[in-house]
Amino acid sequence: MSASLQKGVSVLQEVIDAPIASFFESCVHCGLCAESCLFYTESGDPKFTPIYKVEPLRRIYEQEYTLLGRLKKLFGLSKPVTDAELEEWRVLVYDSCTLCGRCSMVCPVGNDITYMIRKFREGMAVSGHAPPGLIDATTRSIEIGSPMGLRLPAVKAQMKHVEEDTGIEIPLDKEGAEYMVLLSSMEIINFPEYLNAIARIFRQAGKTWTLCSEAFEATNSGIQIGVSDLARVLVQRIVNGAEKLKVKTVISPECGHAYTALRWEGPNLVGRPYTFNVQHILEVLDELRTQGLLKTEGFETQRLTFHDPCQIVRRGGVIEPQRHLLDMIASHYVEMSDPGKMNWCCGGGGGVSAIDEAMPLQLQAFKRKKAQLDELDVQTLVTACANCRIVIEESLEHYQMKLPVIGLTEMIAAHLAGSGAGTESRPAKEPQP
Repeated sequence: MSASLQKGVSVLQEVIDAPIASFFESCVHCGLCAESCLFYTESGDPKFTPIYKVEPLRRIYEQEYTLLGRLKKLFGLSKPVTDAELEEWRVLVYDSCTLCGRCSMVCPVGNDITYMIRKFREGMAVSGHAPPGLIDATTRSIEIGSPMGLRLPAVKAQMKHVEEDTGIEIPLDKEGAEYMVLLSSMEIINFPEYLNAIARIFRQAGKTWTLCSEAFEATNSGIQIGVSDLARVLVQRIVNGAEKLKVKTVISPECGHAYTALRWEGPNLVGRPYTFNVQHILEVLDELRTQGLLKTEGFETQRLTFHDPCQIVRRGGVIEPQRHLLDMIASHYVEMSDPGKMNWCCGGGGGVSAIDEAMPLQLQAFKRKKAQLDELDVQTLVTACANCRIVIEESLEHYQMKLPVIGLTEMIAAHLAGSGAGTESRPAKEPQP
């Protein structure tokens, strides 16, 4: 056994905690999780059944922690996990799993398969079986501060553009601000309109906010690749920046795994509670709405729908804010089939979009989202995750579907009172509690 494999297997033994042991013991092998996974439903290949994706981990659990498993191992009836096997499983653990959590939602005995795959990735990464694209992104995150290799000058350049467009000063390292705003690399490079929208919304609401020069990046590649030590480093940077600036709330941007990493896993990763709150931008906007500080005018006249990002909605619990916000500005909003917590993934979360060799499988899996859109016949798709937006735009182009994809924060900003947004005959709604 190679040293890297031995270390990887040792890590897999260590990550098998009480929840994982109980999940393996309680699994009734019903196969319901298969029908919840878009990689299975769109391919029909049984190897993409979610619980099957953790089979090597199950075997290690059986061999190391059960009497029957030890006997089977002793008499050669249960084969040890090998390098070749883990390499084969890389497609199942990384390329065909977005950690979306839909399989966990349908499990009749409550097994969190997403949690199991997340832990499985720990051993995969240590044993050298993580995809090169994710390894590179994580390396850049640790060494440079961003998975796309962006440095502070790139952020300052976008700040300058926004200041020129809006006439609003973009604060940097402002101590004592109410909010510290994080950005994902994709928002800095692909969707600078997000920062533009934030500046205009907070100006209207009269809120103080700031960017942090030492912690502007929200994306946590450590979570995606499955290495808790690296995820901890990336979360700690944000914690240090927020505490240094003495802010009250850190805002996670339109990015799914950034929210999961900082809001739900972060305190456990750094080993203590935060001295600040963490909210997704949708939660902040909805809070401003209930306070009467978010004032809009006019309505989107096109038929539109909302794609619920998995990590924000299903795993993060942010379900109603986006609907409250859309109700302020959209007169022809329609729900997808299986909306909210049961919505289907875009196919590129969990680091899949960073794996070049996973693209064909990702596009095949997108057929599930395509079917949702085809049955609605909408003119606009709204979402609140930059990664979802990129993946959906590329997939729509592949399937020759001309459908604009817009971030909800950007759309809200376009309808701020006094922005000159067009109106319908329908009267504007009052903010709802």
